[in-house]
Amino acid sequence: MQLQYWQTNLPFQHPFTISGGRTKTHQPALIVSLQLGRFMGFGEAPAITYYNITVEEMIADLEKKKALVEKFALTDPARYWHYLHHLFPQNPFLVCALDMACWDLFGQMKNQPIYTLWDTQWQNTPITDYTIGIDNIENMVAKIKAKPWPIYKIKVGTPDDIATITALREHTDAVFRVDANAGWTLEEALQKIPVLKGLGVELVEQPLAKDNWADMEILYQQSVLPLIADESCVFEADVEKCAGHFHGINIKLTKCSGLTPALRMIEKARALQLTVMMGCMNESTIGSAAIAQFLPLLDYVDMDGPLLLAEDIATGINYEDGKIAISNYPGLGIRVTGLV
Repeated sequence: MQLQYWQTNLPFQHPFTISGGRTKTHQPALIVSLQLGRFMGFGEAPAITYYNITVEEMIADLEKKKALVEKFALTDPARYWHYLHHLFPQNPFLVCALDMACWDLFGQMKNQPIYTLWDTQWQNTPITDYTIGIDNIENMVAKIKAKPWPIYKIKVGTPDDIATITALREHTDAVFRVDANAGWTLEEALQKIPVLKGLGVELVEQPLAKDNWADMEILYQQSVLPLIADESCVFEADVEKCAGHFHGINIKLTKCSGLTPALRMIEKARALQLTVMMGCMNESTIGSAAIAQFLPLLDYVDMDGPLLLAEDIATGINYEDGKIAISNYPGLGIRVTGLV
C-alpha cells in the first residue's frame, strides 16, 4: 500500500465552547490515505487538546514507521487494526485514521459500502442531533432559530444551566439532549436532572468527572433520565465498567482507535444491555461518513461535524431534518474534494 497524509485546520461556523470554558474556532486534523492499485481509502483523526494529542505528534509517529504501515498485505481490516495497534500503542487517534482508511479501501476493493460488509441493512437508522455550544442565551437562541432541527444537543456545565435550558425551551419544541462534559458534581446532577426532565430533556451525557465511579453509581440509581458515558468510555475495556454506572455509552471512533474496536464495543454493550450512541469529534465528511456506516447498529447518533464547519473537504453525506442519507458508493462512499 502507498500512504499519504495531509494536515487540515477547518474553521467552525461559530466559536465552539464546552464546559470548563474550553473554546475553539478551528478543528485541526490529520487526513491519511492508503492506496492499492486504482483504489484509495481515506481516514481522519481530529486533534483534541483534552487528550493531549496533536497533529504534529501523529505525523511524527507516522514518519517513523511509514514503511511498516505500507508493507502490510491487506486481506482483512481487523488484522490490519491489530497490526497498527501494536505499531502505535500510544497513539489511538493515528490508529483510527489508518483503520478508517483501510476499511474505505477494503470496501472499494469489495465494491460494497462498509455497512454491508458487516451484514447490516440501511434501516431503523437514528437521526442526528445538532450541537449548541455554551454561549450567552441570546446567541444560543439565535443558533437554534438559524438551524431548525428535531433534536439539539445542548452543552451545559455552568451555574446557569437550568436558566439556559428554560430559555431555549421557549423557542423550540425539539427534543433536547444535554452534555455536561464532566462538568457537574453529584449534588448538581441530582438537583438539575429532575428539572431538565421537565423541560423535555431526553438524556444526559457524561454528567460527572470521568473517573468518579462512586458518585456515578449513586447517580445511576437515582437519575430520572438515562445517563450516557462519554469521557468515561474511551476504550473497549471501559464498556464493562460502565454497566451499573451508566445506561448507555457514547463511542467515539477517534478515541477508541477506529471502526474495528468500535464494532466490538457495540457487541459488548448489547450483551450488557447498554444503549449505544456514536458521537463525533467535529470531523469533516470523511470521519463522519465512517460514523454513518454504524447507523443501523445505533440507538442514538451525534454526527453533526460537517454541519458545524464553515468549510469541508469531502462530499457523500446528506442531512435533511436530522435524517442522514449516504451515497451507498463503495467504502465510505465519499468524494474528497479539498486535498487531491
